[in-house]
This record gives sequence, structure tokens and C-alpha cells, in this order.
Amino acid sequence: MRSQGMDAQSDRLGRMPSLGSLAKISIGLILIAIVSSAFVYAETSTVNVNGVSYDVDYTGTGVTVSSITADADFISLIIEVDVTGSPGTLEITLDRNFFDSVYQGEDDDFIILVDGDEPEYSETNTSDQSRTLSISLPFGTEEIEIIGSQFGSSEDMPVEEEEVTQPEEEVTTPVEEEEVIQPEEEEVTIPTPIEKPVDEKPKTECGPGTILKDGVCILDERCGPGTILEDGECVAEPVTESEAVPQGLGKQLVIGVVAGFIIAGIVGLVLAIMSKASKSSK
Repeated sequence: MRSQGMDAQSDRLGRMPSLGSLAKISIGLILIAIVSSAFVYAETSTVNVNGVSYDVDYTGTGVTVSSITADADFISLIIEVDVTGSPGTLEITLDRNFFDSVYQGEDDDFIILVDGDEPEYSETNTSDQSRTLSISLPFGTEEIEIIGSQFGSSEDMPVEEEEVTQPEEEVTTPVEEEEVIQPEEEEVTIPTPIEKPVDEKPKTECGPGTILKDGVCILDERCGPGTILEDGECVAEPVTESEAVPQGLGKQLVIGVVAGFIIAGIVGLVLAIMSKASKSSK
């Protein structure tokens, strides 16, 4: 019985792998792990922005990246992924000359959306040349959007020159113009009007015995009453017809009245004598 137990134990020991075999298996597993890790950490994708190509390095654990594209209008990166881990992790390094998030000259946080939701992420490394983000992705994630503030610097980005359309010059065919003979214009002489002398009369005329002084007629006191100054001598003031007629009519009227009274007296006297004579004859 004892001999049979020893034989069985020796058979078990013979079936167990030797130390050399175990060492080889361990080395093989280590090599596989190194090779697989090398494939994981050496992923690079090329992104084109406005005609300029940039290389983006990333690491995926339980994550397969299908493509990385740039949206210049929204200043964002669109990453198509397939997440098989639960959760998966994507670690992406962004060159500042390619993509950055800056506000008033200082680093600002990136905005990250995973299928429209905000995931957990952290900035694991920051330098003057690049920024590294580590993003946690739930199982089944399909799209990651990273929003920044600028693509490259103003010096690196090409300036799109606006196409200036030059106006087409209108080509005109010269037309032979017929020579038109203009008639000679006759010189017309316009006679110069002759100005007639105008006798300037004083605007205001004064009557006899008055003189004009400062625009007002006043009595001429240089001669006595009834006289006026004429040619430097005082002469009798002439009598106008309108003044002579009333004086003649007055004299005739007086003479007629006196003659009437005389005739009336004579007639009365004759009548009285005749009356006395007729009474005495009776």
C-alpha cells in the first residue's frame, strides 16, 4: 500500500510544469502586455484645420477612436469613439499651437460633452506647449465634443483672403464723328443808352414871402411886410388875380348901395312934394 501511494505522488509531480516552463510563460505574458500597451499609448490621429494638418496623440483604455475632426465654426473637436470598457478612459494631448482654451491671456477650462452630457474629466498635465485631458466615458459612448476658444495662433493660422472681383472695363468702339462746321457768330453791338440830364428841382416849393430851410417853409424875414426878396433886392409882393377880384367886387357893391339910397331919397322927396301940392289945391 505504501509503495502504491508513493507511485501516485511521483506521477503527480511528473505532470506539473517545470520551473523553466513557468518562467517562459511569464516572460511571454510580460511581452504580450508590453506590446499591447505599446499599441494603446502610441495612437495618433491627423486633424485638418483650414488647410493646416496637426497630429493629435491620445490614449484609449477600453476605448477605440474612429476619427477626430475639427469644427472651425464652433471651435471644437469632434471625436467618434466606441467604448467597450465600463467605464472607458480617453487621455488626449492637445498642442497649444493647434487647439487651446484661453480667456484674457489666461488658461480657461475646456467644455467637454459626451453624447450631449458633461462627463467627469481632469487636466492631468499642463505645459507651455500642450495640455493633456483625461476623460471618463460610460459604456456605449459614441461621440465626444471638446470645445475651446481658438485653433492655433494668429501667426500660424492662414488668413483667408477675400476674393476681390475687379469690375470689367467696358470696351467702347470709337465712333468717327462727322466734323460739324459751326456758323460764325456775328458780333452784335448793343448801343449804350444816353442818359438825359434831369433838372433837379427841390422836392418842396415854398410860396412867395417864404423860404425853404431844413426842409420846412418859413417866413422870409429879410424884407418888410408886403415885399419879397428878388435878385438880392426887396420888391413889392405881386398881387394875384384871385386876390384882386374880391377887392373890385367890394367897391362896386358899396357904390351901388350908396346910389340906391340917393335915388330912393330923391323919389321919396318928389312924392312928398306932389302929395303937399295936391292937398293945397283942394
